[in-house]
Amino acid sequence: MTPEWLSGSMVALVTPFSGDKVDEKALKALIERQIAGGTKALVIAGTTGEAATMTEEEHIGVIGMSVDIAAGRIPVIAGVGANVTRDAITLAKESLRVGAQALMATTGYYNKPSRAGLLAHYTKLAEATDLPLIVYNVPSRTASDLKEDLIAELSRLPTVVALKDASGDLARMARHRITCPEDMVFLSGEDITAVGFNAMGGKGCISVSANVAPAHCARMQDACLRGDYAEALKIQDQLTPLHDAMFSDASPAPAKYALAKLGLLEEELRLPLVPANEKARRLVDEALATLDL
Repeated sequence: MTPEWLSGSMVALVTPFSGDKVDEKALKALIERQIAGGTKALVIAGTTGEAATMTEEEHIGVIGMSVDIAAGRIPVIAGVGANVTRDAITLAKESLRVGAQALMATTGYYNKPSRAGLLAHYTKLAEATDLPLIVYNVPSRTASDLKEDLIAELSRLPTVVALKDASGDLARMARHRITCPEDMVFLSGEDITAVGFNAMGGKGCISVSANVAPAHCARMQDACLRGDYAEALKIQDQLTPLHDAMFSDASPAPAKYALAKLGLLEEELRLPLVPANEKARRLVDEALATLDL
């Protein structure tokens, strides 16, 4: 069953590190800021959360910490993307154990599985727990693209409730609407096209920019949900420099630079990720100034 809360502005939260360990104090500050800003749900240990750089213990640990900090005030969606289906299933079961309210999973990145492999991957994962599962299509990172016909098939799995689409192809929404069940939720995974995505039938965004400007992103998504696209476009214009800055270097480096500037965490990433370059830092500085953050 699709959760009632699955709409609006959700954040793909960064994972704060200090001394190569998860910084729980900074994590609490980030989550409290998201709740205060009107964010509807937290995605923990996803791509932006540098999940690929964490051990399984760290991965489950940061999900559990987030559940404890949120304390039922806001749902936690656990990122369970993995290179092999077996590991994704383990992450899913452990996420259930520590209290996550939903799961989000990429394809088996790097492997470039066939359509049959992608179907088998998500079917096994959907059967592993009874938690709502968000399928995450991000072909630029995984080298696998979940086409419309496959999404239509996956949307009929009992626990699959939503798609996070970071393909950048807004035309897909038109096809999803007529090939998927009415209760399937479509969430943008690309900040810069999120308003257009909603106009095509989307219900929200799992956002990188919301790390930096949660209240702005929440207001924009709320405007979309009530059909006030004039207001949504006004806020989009304010946020566009930030959206561009967030992907001006390898993500989440620009986001972490911005959050460090705001005094919320240390600007620490794990190799092979490195701090944002000078151009990205300049673009972030300019975006922060326009938003008066």
